[in-house]
Amino acid sequence: MGATSLGAGSPALADAPPADFIARSAPAGNYLAARLAISERDTAAASAYYRELVRIFPRNGELLERAFLTQLAEGSIDEAVDLAQRIVRIDPEHTLARLVLGVRAIKTKQYVTARSNLRRAGQGAIAELNSTLLGAWSQFGSGNARAGVAAIDALQGPEWYAAFKDLHAGLILDAAGVKKEAGQRLEAALKVDPRTLRVVDAYGRWASRNGNKKLAIETYEAFDKLVPNDPLVARSLEQLEAGRTLPALITTPAAGAAEVLYGLGSALGRQGGEDLALVYLQLGRWLDPSHPLIDITLADLFESMKRHEDAIALYQQVPASSPFKVNAEVQRALNLDAAGKFDDARTALDKVVAANPKDMRALMALGDVLRSNEKFPEAAEVYTKAIDQLQAPTGNNWMLYYFRGTAFERTKQWEKSEADLKKALELKPDQPHVLNYLGYSWIDQGVNLDQGTEMIRKAVALRPDDGFFIDSLGWAYYRTGHYDEAVRELERAVELKPNEAVINDHLGDAYWKVGRKLEARFKWNHARDLKPEPDELADIERKIAVGLDEAERVKAQKDEVKKTEVAPAAAEPQKAAVDKTQDPQKPGGGG
Repeated sequence: MGATSLGAGSPALADAPPADFIARSAPAGNYLAARLAISERDTAAASAYYRELVRIFPRNGELLERAFLTQLAEGSIDEAVDLAQRIVRIDPEHTLARLVLGVRAIKTKQYVTARSNLRRAGQGAIAELNSTLLGAWSQFGSGNARAGVAAIDALQGPEWYAAFKDLHAGLILDAAGVKKEAGQRLEAALKVDPRTLRVVDAYGRWASRNGNKKLAIETYEAFDKLVPNDPLVARSLEQLEAGRTLPALITTPAAGAAEVLYGLGSALGRQGGEDLALVYLQLGRWLDPSHPLIDITLADLFESMKRHEDAIALYQQVPASSPFKVNAEVQRALNLDAAGKFDDARTALDKVVAANPKDMRALMALGDVLRSNEKFPEAAEVYTKAIDQLQAPTGNNWMLYYFRGTAFERTKQWEKSEADLKKALELKPDQPHVLNYLGYSWIDQGVNLDQGTEMIRKAVALRPDDGFFIDSLGWAYYRTGHYDEAVRELERAVELKPNEAVINDHLGDAYWKVGRKLEARFKWNHARDLKPEPDELADIERKIAVGLDEAERVKAQKDEVKKTEVAPAAAEPQKAAVDKTQDPQKPGGGG
């Protein structure tokens, strides 16, 4: 019996249903409710329903496995261990159950038992690597580090095994006091994988404890060039400069096993293997609650799964002493905002920025939260604070100018917006969002038509399946009188983004111009039903009522009246360049 997928979909519900409610429900209802909860990634509810079903049907293998998987995903490892023991009595070769029993044996220092289970937990490339590395740490626990390293070296597999094998062989030898060989294996891991923080940290720590402070500093500095501004690297360099020696990364079998589970879980989470990543990270957290990166990585995984409340809870648990505390607070705030708690998110970020006024990540996050909640003047102020700290802007800073430019545009400060968008392009000439935003803005204002159209063409070439960018190209053709080409591109855009009001509105206009008036009104009606912004809604309703020609005539008259009432200096773009009201950080007509 193999492991069942935990499903994919919506955010988790906040709490499991009450136990007395579940107990009163019919088994069939609980089963259906559990399956629904799994499809929504609500493992707390699914776990509660399956727990009750297993109580009623204690020998049903399918229910045992489903309950087991949800307990693992929820982090209820003690209960999962009990279920694993029951599962292997039915299916002795159940790989995940054997893995859990092996991990539990390492935690309780029953290393022979651990290896007995782990030998039956290795089917498939990932599982085989995992069980071998865990078995090697159990050999270290039994006092035979050499046997553990030999087992690692005997393992054959894909090329990507190399970094894991050298890292854990080095960590085991280091923990066993075999200094020279440990350094050689850790250095080999670093050469294969110089961008992984734990590999860098392991080698830097080894160097600092073996009389080579200069090498330790060079190791961290090399990583900083590849991945700038990592807080752990900054703290390690600070400690080394102060003359301190950094302790070993791993000293116990349980911590070593947790490191295995963390490393594989982290890699799986980045590559789309969320279900197994969740299991590995929860097991690692159970083995070593003090691991400095598991909570953050697990929270990041929850975030990617839209389980924002779970992510918030984990980010909040990062201790104040951690070098990642500021990062965790920023991410907690972003998840608060994603969960619809803007006020809480803003308060949290205000506190972080007040305590760390030069932290660019915190400033950027605050600006983004304000902007995504349409607090454009305040967002522009925050981005300005960040920009003012730049001594010499580089390509990595393009987003600050881009987002401030979008905020200026939304506050009708076009000259400032245009200057920022041009600066963003200067820093990142082929950035498709900036190309699209500036090109669309020019086209919509009726200026720089050729240059704007070329920019949008370039953005579409870079992102050929982006419906918003294609809409911008269609609108460029429309504004330059190429109506057949406009229809072609706007139909493509609607296929990709059928529920965007502005794209449907644009296609309706293009249909009208080529004589397809019935289809035009159909598209305008659809655009109206998609809840456009109030000013756009008024225009759409006018077109439905009187047609495009009369609507344009009425609008032109109104615009003429406005020109006589407003000083020339106050003239504004015809229409906000953030078309479709999309957050410009996302792919959209405004970027």
